[in-house]
Amino acid sequence: MRKYSTTKRVLVTGGAGFLGSHLCDRLIQDGCDVLCVDNLYTGTKENIAHLLGHPRFEFMRHDVTFPLYVEVDEIYNLACPASPVHYQHDPVQTTKTSVHGTINMLGLAKRIRARILQASTSEVYGDPEVHPQEESYWGRVNPIGERACYDEGKRCAETLFFDYYRQHGLEIKVARIFNTYGPRMHPNDGRVVSNFIVQALKGEPITLYGDGAQTRSFCYVDDLVDGLVRLMDSPADFVGPVNLGNPAEFTVRQLADLVIELTGSKSRLEFQALPSDDPRQRQPDIGSARKHLNWQPGVALRDGLDRTIAYFDDLMRP
Repeated sequence: MRKYSTTKRVLVTGGAGFLGSHLCDRLIQDGCDVLCVDNLYTGTKENIAHLLGHPRFEFMRHDVTFPLYVEVDEIYNLACPASPVHYQHDPVQTTKTSVHGTINMLGLAKRIRARILQASTSEVYGDPEVHPQEESYWGRVNPIGERACYDEGKRCAETLFFDYYRQHGLEIKVARIFNTYGPRMHPNDGRVVSNFIVQALKGEPITLYGDGAQTRSFCYVDDLVDGLVRLMDSPADFVGPVNLGNPAEFTVRQLADLVIELTGSKSRLEFQALPSDDPRQRQPDIGSARKHLNWQPGVALRDGLDRTIAYFDDLMRP
């Protein structure tokens, strides 16, 4: 079918979500025809409203746990709730999305011989014993914990990708995404950046779990999307998995203090018990991304937070 058009046709599952909608923007900007598929469980039409009238954009409401029959050249498989609040709300469905959804998308890619990218996660490393985390580390995950529906679901998805690669010669790419933030994050998704910003703008206590000494590495969404596109466009023999994230490491307490400073909030800090299986450290080794993709993040945390705070401030205005 490619011979009938020089325009690349790209399927983005989870395309109405936070990350997926930014990826759709980038692909449209790059001149692609984009088919955005989402069941709107956590994604919203508001995230893609500005694209709905675009001649190269199409939206389809569909759950990837059911088969999908379309003709495309590339598939970005982003479909899955990504915040603990959302993926723990219906853990069985979360696992189904990662496993059944992945099987369906790999089956589609096999049938139409499309290149396919899996949006995996740093959560495959669990609560790591190796720091920073590099792709060769196998992880330390509790398979029966409250986060396992997401952690083990994504680990199984990676297994399926590599089995299709070895058994069927499918062109695959696997990205392990570390904490990403920016405009269009859901205000109630329970993730630390959105939580802190919303609480600060409302003047409410900022909730820290444990002593706030656990670390995270925060990557601005535009940087992350650029990494995904570079990975998809990389040579066929580079399949990953590859870490995509910002290697600058901050404690959660440092993030809270910075959000209070940038918002000018009078919020105080409130400490609560640490959630089950919450990782103590999270920092990507991005040596592979630098080498194979010539990629590294360029947006500093302060600058990215400024943009994200402006988005939430506008969103929350009456």
